[in-house]
Amino acid sequence: MQGLLASTRARTVLALPPLFRRAMSSPTPQALAEASSSRARSPVRVPGPVETTMQSKLIEAFQPSLIRISNDSSKHSHHAPMRAIGGGSGETHFAVALVSSAFSGKTQIARHRMVNSLLKEEFDAGLHALSLRLRTPQEWEKEVDAAVAEGKGQ
Repeated sequence: MQGLLASTRARTVLALPPLFRRAMSSPTPQALAEASSSRARSPVRVPGPVETTMQSKLIEAFQPSLIRISNDSSKHSHHAPMRAIGGGSGETHFAVALVSSAFSGKTQIARHRMVNSLLKEEFDAGLHALSLRLRTPQEWEKEVDAAVAEGKGQ
């Protein structure tokens, strides 16, 4: 599947099917009305250097069919370790969803080790937490099919 890269307010998405879009809610009628008004503004979030580097490394190493990187740092800036360093760089906590055939035949722990070792420099430079959801294309298709069957993927 060829992906289309798009940036949203809180995440970078590459060909993201509905299952991974659960966190992105549908716009309300009020929001749609406001968006159509002449005064509506659409903020564009530019990924920071850590997120950009992570995305480049992950795409180059794993040639994913799907990738999502979500910067969750703002949810953790109040934690004591983050407060101690002034809230961090704003790029300390990420969630990554990645679908790649490179994960075929590997256990979840082996997949996590692959990603963590790839991003060692980022961890050494201040990346504090990384939530990983790593799937093969076959596992992804099963999840999508199950979600659609349950009515969650639409």
